[in-house]
Amino acid sequence: MTHTHGDRPEGDLRPGPAGDGPPPGTTALPAPRGLRSEDGTGHVLLDWEPVEGALGYLVHRSHSADGPFVPLDHRGGDVLAVPHPPYADTQVEAGHGYWYTVASWSDTGPGPLAPAAVRGCARARGIGPGEVTVSVDAAAAPSELPGVWNRMIGAEHFSLLAGDEAGPGGADIAAEYAEALGIVRDEIGVRTVRAHGTFLPENVSVRGDGSFDFTGLDEVYDRLLATGLKPVVELSFMPGELAADPQATVFHYRGVISVPADWDRWGDLCRELTVHLRERYGADEVAGWEFEVWNEANLDVFWTGTQADYHRLYEVAVRAVKGVDARIRVGGPGSAAAQWVGALLEFCREHEVPVDFVSTHTYGNAPLDFRPRTRSFAQVTGRPEPEILWTEWGVTPTHFHRVNDSVFAAPFVLRGMKSALASTDALAHWVASDHFEEQGRPPKLFHGGFGLLTVGNLRKPRFWALFLLSRLAGGRVPAHVTGDGAEALVEALATRAKDASVLDVLVWNGTLDQTKTDGSAALERTAVVRVTGLAAGASYDVSVCRVDEAHSSIRSVWNDLGGGDWPDEQQWAKLRAADRLSEQALPRTTADADGTVTLTVDLPMPGIRALRLTRS
Repeated sequence: MTHTHGDRPEGDLRPGPAGDGPPPGTTALPAPRGLRSEDGTGHVLLDWEPVEGALGYLVHRSHSADGPFVPLDHRGGDVLAVPHPPYADTQVEAGHGYWYTVASWSDTGPGPLAPAAVRGCARARGIGPGEVTVSVDAAAAPSELPGVWNRMIGAEHFSLLAGDEAGPGGADIAAEYAEALGIVRDEIGVRTVRAHGTFLPENVSVRGDGSFDFTGLDEVYDRLLATGLKPVVELSFMPGELAADPQATVFHYRGVISVPADWDRWGDLCRELTVHLRERYGADEVAGWEFEVWNEANLDVFWTGTQADYHRLYEVAVRAVKGVDARIRVGGPGSAAAQWVGALLEFCREHEVPVDFVSTHTYGNAPLDFRPRTRSFAQVTGRPEPEILWTEWGVTPTHFHRVNDSVFAAPFVLRGMKSALASTDALAHWVASDHFEEQGRPPKLFHGGFGLLTVGNLRKPRFWALFLLSRLAGGRVPAHVTGDGAEALVEALATRAKDASVLDVLVWNGTLDQTKTDGSAALERTAVVRVTGLAAGASYDVSVCRVDEAHSSIRSVWNDLGGGDWPDEQQWAKLRAADRLSEQALPRTTADADGTVTLTVDLPMPGIRALRLTRS
């Protein structure tokens, strides 16, 4: 198996804990206060007081009050710091005692650990199932539910849209790739697509007179725009003719990762691309696109230069693009593991370089909260606060990892998206389709691909998680979880239609701990959903959608069919017939005299339940 960081080949490339390095005049943040621990069934629940300016928190554990305290690794393969409390430690044994402490996380990395006086000790309880209560206030004024999950999605390089060859399992790659983009557009509401390789040789070439030929890019952008989606223009890789080292490449398709031989020529390329796109697609159209400078330059496999070289690359690009049209939104650093963001903002502040958004990546965790950095930048410079775009995110950074096809990944997606609602502008799932060839094409149908959709466009459990988010009707109303593992294992979102005719309650049970990829009996829960604020005596039709090992899991269907590498014609027919979300009507219910409806559902781990109450 090839381990990667996101789309990164070769080895465990998770950066170390040092982060960006401190901006001038900053010091490490203090440790959180008020650390509390609570015994739970199959877990220990931790909570603490947030620290102003923290981007996240790093939880440490020991088997002794005297230490040593070691950061908890939930096996996500990337940043270990979590964005906020509470946190459920599920790597525990019933009856054993554990001591905990927490460090704040900033641009400098982790700060000091909380002192002994605020360390907590707890013991996990045995097998449940435990119980939680989800309290929904249907009478509250609905608030906006930001679509952080569908603003942007990742995809393999766009030139796959223009191919004409048969792919894995006999698939028509171009047709299935285009169909996949149409599915995420129609069923999840995706609006923009980020893909690597804008400057790959099949898209852009350099003519003998030194001018640029964008014919290949025109073809793939024409096909993308015909789907109703818009591109995120990632300014990478380097054309070989412009590269200082054209032999420095990455991926199966050998994208050039070199610094430019001539920085002025890099500026010419970015400028002429912008002019060309405006002429072909219209100035107002292109003004609405994001331009992202490079991909993961903080990793050696993607950039032969230094951080200072990247800042130069960014400045030359952004001034070239803005010199054509100041309305076009440009940002970066598109970094791995949430790094270099603070450093780029500091560079842009010091040198008065435009930055409309900051972009970065993380996997196996909810995204950190960069609002302290973007708000500080806006306050110091007097410029608008940059948006925060996580242009890659997913359950694992590893190619061909079975968790990608698992039910475990479905509540993970909901956890990350809920966490991001208040702290980001976009959390782009990486990627739409298993037609993905960075490390070679898929060897079999369920190979652990990054896609929400398999080869053949069958919907994985992660797809259904995003579909259920997109199905929520109306605005958000309060939904609070109490009980065994509340708000750390079991979480909820609720919405109400403007006319109060539909109420949706989305509840899920999941952990960051990938040692529990196959589930855990100790973490199973019963959820009592109590909806108040309804019209007394009103009657409601009730339905429930389920995602778990027995429902809405296409891999489970394939296993029941005998598994193997690729389906035959008969198996394809059975898989397509099963490719649907499990939905069941429950008995009609009536609100009591206090306007309350109470429903009880089982909630396996991993698992999702989506309840819909429709006034009848």
